[in-house]
Amino acid sequence: MPQVAVVTFDGFNELDSFIASALINRCRKDGLEAFITTPTPVVTSMNGVEVTGQRPMEFVTEADVVLIGSGVKAREVVADDQLISRLPLDPTRQLIGAQCSGALVLSRLGLLDGMPACTDQKSRPFVEAGGVRVLDVPFHAEGNIATAGGCLSSQYLATWVITRTVGEPAARGILDYVAPVGENEETVERALRAVYSGEAALS
Repeated sequence: MPQVAVVTFDGFNELDSFIASALINRCRKDGLEAFITTPTPVVTSMNGVEVTGQRPMEFVTEADVVLIGSGVKAREVVADDQLISRLPLDPTRQLIGAQCSGALVLSRLGLLDGMPACTDQKSRPFVEAGGVRVLDVPFHAEGNIATAGGCLSSQYLATWVITRTVGEPAARGILDYVAPVGENEETVERALRAVYSGEAALS
């Protein structure tokens, strides 16, 4: 059963961690499961919501997929050598994705070397300062590494994970279920289009 670590730091953005984990966990019957993974037992969101982690940070070493969420303390995270050392990620055997300022973490880990990325507008100058070219699209992936920009693009990151692990039919089913009533086909096709075009556009 593929397992997903949704890495969630103190000061996290609820939309990033919760949308991704909620969509992925609708695939439990297909053998895919996500866990909120935290560096401390409890983390507090950017809006003061306290969350108890489902898995400790060490879970990232055994997870098949690792998603790095964003938050208002992302620059503090990347400046913390001890915290970064707890993320020994391996793109040769793991799918690795980042949401918005999570791109800063992937850059700090050396996983974006020569690869462009997506991020949110507030994080963009800091990502670019690290020598990473930022794309004006919501989702981009190369091989086993993906980035998404903009809070609601977390649905694209989840769609990428689902299609890569349990297949497009499962992704279509989940997206159709959660879509706003009357916008089912539009929602499904938009998400899949974002993912597939993000994987194809390498320039």
